[in-house]
Amino acid sequence: MAAYQGYQELLVEKQDKLLIVKFNNPKRKNCLNRVAYQELARVLGEVNDDADVTIVVVTGVGDFFTAGNDLTPSGQTDDIQAFLVEGNNVFKAMVLGFINCNKILISLVNGPAIGIGATIVGLCDVAWCAEEAYFYTPFIKLGLVPEGGSSFLLPMILGRSKASEILLLNEKLSSAEAYNFNFVSRIYKTEELDSVVWPKLREFSALPPTSLKEGKRLIKEGFLANLLKANDAECTELLNRFQGDEFIQAIMDFATRKSKL
Repeated sequence: MAAYQGYQELLVEKQDKLLIVKFNNPKRKNCLNRVAYQELARVLGEVNDDADVTIVVVTGVGDFFTAGNDLTPSGQTDDIQAFLVEGNNVFKAMVLGFINCNKILISLVNGPAIGIGATIVGLCDVAWCAEEAYFYTPFIKLGLVPEGGSSFLLPMILGRSKASEILLLNEKLSSAEAYNFNFVSRIYKTEELDSVVWPKLREFSALPPTSLKEGKRLIKEGFLANLLKANDAECTELLNRFQGDEFIQAIMDFATRKSKL
């Protein structure tokens, strides 16, 4: 039985058959750094071997789901190439943690989901969002490319045209649009969390565990190979983009705006 201890960037709590994983950096809108990615990979690996848990719920502390990757420079390094390769490997392992998780993954999107925050939602089996949530993937604006399997999953879920608006042209997806385009299956009111949402999730968690697990495996079987291929291709190109002029300029512009604030 997993202990789920020693997490710094996440709040991890087991409630009967539910494992609740919360992004826990509300002062920075739940931005995710390298430690957070490592912890996500770790908890999604640990829960695979926990027979008591049937459902993992991913949500955020406070008003944000997550504002995505923490763009703040994280110390000095003498070997920038090695630093980028290591970071890319950590990120890829985190995405694989979602792909390989054998429990039902439910994202409870309590607020804005930006960058990897939005693509994590696509990696989950079920997604519900609050009325005030929105989804935003400014990858191209940052000189990057789609990530987290989104180059495959979002066209599959949203259709190619809408996915291209979101992933390539930096258009936001409102909660209503997310529902209409099947990115989320329910929109909830925040005041209904305790009275409606959590009781329903606990009800789901009582379903037969082996049937849940095998049912999920069968649903994923039709697209798993393509999803793994997309993650490989995305991470390869992300490493190239991190060293490209467009990303370097975007980070310089970000740092300049931050200093002016």
